[in-house]
Amino acid sequence: MRKINTRDFRVATRSTSREINRRIALNVIHEHQPISRAELARRMKVTRGVAGVLVQELIDQDLIYEGATGEAAFGRKPTLLHIKSHDRLAVAVDIRFSKTYVMVCDFSGRQLAVEAYDTIFSMPELVRDLGQRIRRLAKAHGTKAGIEGVGVAVPGMVDQSTGRVLNAPALGWRDVELRKPLAVATGLPVEIENSGRACTLALLLLERSEAARPQNFVYVGVSDGVGVGVVVNGELLRGADHIAGEFAHVPLDLEGPRCMCGATGCWEAYISNLATLSRYFGWNLYKLSPNKLNSRKNGSFTVPDLITRARQGDAKALAAIQATARFLGLGLATIVNVINPECIYLDGEITAAWDLISKDVVDGLAERALTHKGGRTPIKVGSTQEYPRLRGAAALIAAPTFAAPRVA
Repeated sequence: MRKINTRDFRVATRSTSREINRRIALNVIHEHQPISRAELARRMKVTRGVAGVLVQELIDQDLIYEGATGEAAFGRKPTLLHIKSHDRLAVAVDIRFSKTYVMVCDFSGRQLAVEAYDTIFSMPELVRDLGQRIRRLAKAHGTKAGIEGVGVAVPGMVDQSTGRVLNAPALGWRDVELRKPLAVATGLPVEIENSGRACTLALLLLERSEAARPQNFVYVGVSDGVGVGVVVNGELLRGADHIAGEFAHVPLDLEGPRCMCGATGCWEAYISNLATLSRYFGWNLYKLSPNKLNSRKNGSFTVPDLITRARQGDAKALAAIQATARFLGLGLATIVNVINPECIYLDGEITAAWDLISKDVVDGLAERALTHKGGRTPIKVGSTQEYPRLRGAAALIAAPTFAAPRVA
């Protein structure tokens, strides 16, 4: 049960129950589209008349549309309902230590354009450059009026209510303003979020699946850093100061390698893409820089390239990714012991080698989990999306449409 917060609530009105029912209908349509009114009524356990009223209200709000007619054993053929997404656009931005990715997509996640470039660390320069890129992409792939907002995923802690980046160690940002200046530079609404939480929101609210989504799960995304999102009872956990779920900086060993956050032995310092490449090339992770990553000697070598070498028989490459896998499992055990989720969703480039590393991950999890059942927590690997962090950034604009309305 959840206690009512008497300092932050919205009083229920006559329209509250109707609003809740509309959101339920919208989510059922999203999950099962194309769907008829009769099927919607059956799934919601309401009369066809009630379902029809909710459908008409959603059509009037321009959230759904009527498509083709379906088949019927007898009587009139039903008109099938769909979520209106193809003409609703968002710009998604994924800022990493090595690269920044920008995508224009519709609310279904369909990509219209994607580009990547070396990350700019100076905030004024980043805002100026990013604003120009977004305006250019908006002009090329749809009028600005058709773009409903810009979602930005960053590798750090974010006060989502204000859009301030509280601490992004890899980028050297602490307590910096990004949302307001970027909104001014683009003329669009902007939402900023931690990359792990953004991806978790996409998984929680936008991804369709055959089976029911668990109400208690953890998302772990491994890239230049490590992003984690925790969902408890269907709600994304943020914490009092917006740092809940920062398992990336829980130490595996206090005497371990230096993390980019400045501490030693953090989980991220063992399993990030940068850590895996450092293990292979013999780099000092603490001294890494974008110039090092893009040096002539190593080119734009990536974790997928490393996996390719491992598959081609490079023993050092295989050892590097298997070491990452073991540390990944040990850190997952900490999550299981603290959160005890129904399952863990794992994303990132390293998962392309799952057939080579799954045993090491599972063994590491089982080794440190406090119970036998905890050690067997299901791990669901990979995303149907090519750019999961961009999908997460886009969710910052698209997902609120499907979120439960807050009453108290």
